[in-house]
Amino acid sequence: MKSSVPQPLLLVDGYNIIGAWPQLSRLRDRETLAAARDQLVEELTNYSAYQGFRTRIVFDAYEQRQPSWQEPITNDVLIHYTDYGQTADSCIEKWCAELRKDVQYFNLRLIVATSDQAHRHTVTGYGAEWMSAQRLAQDLRAAVQQGRNNHRSRAGKTPKRFSTTLKPAVHDRLRALRNQLEQRPNVGS
Repeated sequence: MKSSVPQPLLLVDGYNIIGAWPQLSRLRDRETLAAARDQLVEELTNYSAYQGFRTRIVFDAYEQRQPSWQEPITNDVLIHYTDYGQTADSCIEKWCAELRKDVQYFNLRLIVATSDQAHRHTVTGYGAEWMSAQRLAQDLRAAVQQGRNNHRSRAGKTPKRFSTTLKPAVHDRLRALRNQLEQRPNVGS
C-alpha cells in the first residue's frame, strides 16, 4: 500500500552549491562550468536515490535570453533552468510558496539546499527545511560511506538473486528490455 505522505522534495540552488563546494569550484575554474554542473548533477542523482528524495536542481539562466526549460535526469531528478532575468533563488522561493498553499502537499517534506542566508530566511518562512551547502556535502559523503560499508558487509556473502539461475538467453532478453525502457522518453516529469 502506497504511503499518503509524499516523497521528500529537495530543491537545490545549483550555482550556489558549485560556488560553495571547493572541489566543484576548482573543476569550474580548471575546466568549465558545464563540467562542474555535470559533476553536481551526478552526485545529487546518487544522493537522491540513496535518500529517497525527489530532487530539482535549479540553475540561473539570468543572462541567457531563452525561456525556462527542464531536463529530466531520472524519474526523481530534474534539472530546471530559470527564465531570462529570473534567479534560482526567486524560482525556488516561488515553488515553496506555491507548494505551501496546495493542500495536497501539506505533509510534504520540503528541503532547500543553499548557503544564501537571505534565501534561507525566505524559504524557512514558507515552512521549508534549510540545508547549507556544507551540510549537503557532509550528508552526501556520509551516504557514500554508508553505501560503501553496506557493500563491504555484503562482500563475501553469496547474493540470493534469481539472476544466478537464469540462462544466458534470458539475461540477454532482460538486458534488451532494460535498454528499451531506458531509451523511452520520461513522461510526467
